[in-house]
Amino acid sequence: MHDVNTVVASQATALLARFRAVRAATEALSARLGPEEQVVQSMPDASPVKWHRAHTTWFFETFVLRRYASGYGIFDERFPFLFNSYYEAAGPRNARFKRGLTTRPSVAEVGAYRAHVDAAMTGFLGTAELGPEVAELVELGLQHEQQHQELLVTDMLHALWENPLLPAWDIEWHEPVSATGPARFLDGPEGVVEIGHSGPGFAFDSETPRHKAFLAPFRIADRLVTNGEWLDFMEDGGYRTATLWMSDGWATASAAGWEAPLYWSRHQDGWKQFTPAGEHAVNPALPVRHISWYEADAFARWSGRRLPTEQEFEAAAALPGFHDATGVAWQWTGSAYRPYPGFRAWPGAVGEYNGKFMVGQMILRGGSLATPEGHARATYRNFFAPDKRWQFTGLRLAEDK
Repeated sequence: MHDVNTVVASQATALLARFRAVRAATEALSARLGPEEQVVQSMPDASPVKWHRAHTTWFFETFVLRRYASGYGIFDERFPFLFNSYYEAAGPRNARFKRGLTTRPSVAEVGAYRAHVDAAMTGFLGTAELGPEVAELVELGLQHEQQHQELLVTDMLHALWENPLLPAWDIEWHEPVSATGPARFLDGPEGVVEIGHSGPGFAFDSETPRHKAFLAPFRIADRLVTNGEWLDFMEDGGYRTATLWMSDGWATASAAGWEAPLYWSRHQDGWKQFTPAGEHAVNPALPVRHISWYEADAFARWSGRRLPTEQEFEAAAALPGFHDATGVAWQWTGSAYRPYPGFRAWPGAVGEYNGKFMVGQMILRGGSLATPEGHARATYRNFFAPDKRWQFTGLRLAEDK
């Protein structure tokens, strides 16, 4: 048998190594940007890079160090108000749309804040015998920071899109290599299947409990819809045909003047797309992305098919020949973000993480080019309101048999 103290020590060592790696990854992303770029908030849905760096630090300070680290001294009494996001139980907070107006504290001060908390967390994880509750909170904080790493990329892309110079910020950005040729429709599992996370490993509370779901006979595309197929939709009047759209979607698209995915622009020589590597000609072979649920649903209706449910996606993702399950684009489903049967939110303030958002949002499955490696899993439930399209969001089609 292993000595109990040895097991506890090895777990703390592994968690400390993971903490350092995740925190360093955030700084590596931020290091590509100047201080002027880190304070920009291009729209209310986005947040400045500086805020992402500070908020993820606030999470560890608030939920781990101030509760469990004896003698910890808070870095700055003003920061909980500035860098809380939506945790009502954690106290008042600055309004989301005002984050870009917070020019002080400076980027350098936020860096000092991260260093202060990192040093305290390193000491805490290096000396503490971590109980399950603390270890789970630290892991939650790391998963939370990885979510913000993805948001850092997508928010910065939107901010640079608003810059008339359209500057690149990652010239080494690589587009996905995807399946080519006509989409094949795979027979999906039928009947009673099990959905949701049951372990081992981390999962958000919204991924549980694992439960049974019934799937009617269906088929699902082996790959995502491509830019070329989306161009066909556009040329056939997809953005001008009201009967393809949900009423709210048509009103949204009309008011905003949508005629193509976000980051596409029309030029004399054709359509171009803005990416982290700058603006390039739209590649018809690549998966379409930066589309809203409304657009995805309209495309599916135009194609004579539909979006898969999240249960269908999860059950089919392990099928042979199912391409791009993760790492290319988040994929809209036809499922609303609602609790699973028997769902229970985590206790305390962290219970606000997911449960209170289970209305008015649609589920996405998979993972994107901006998702940190190893963060997504088969049961992951991403969610956004149906009009949002600044994330790396695409679609694959399904049909009834």
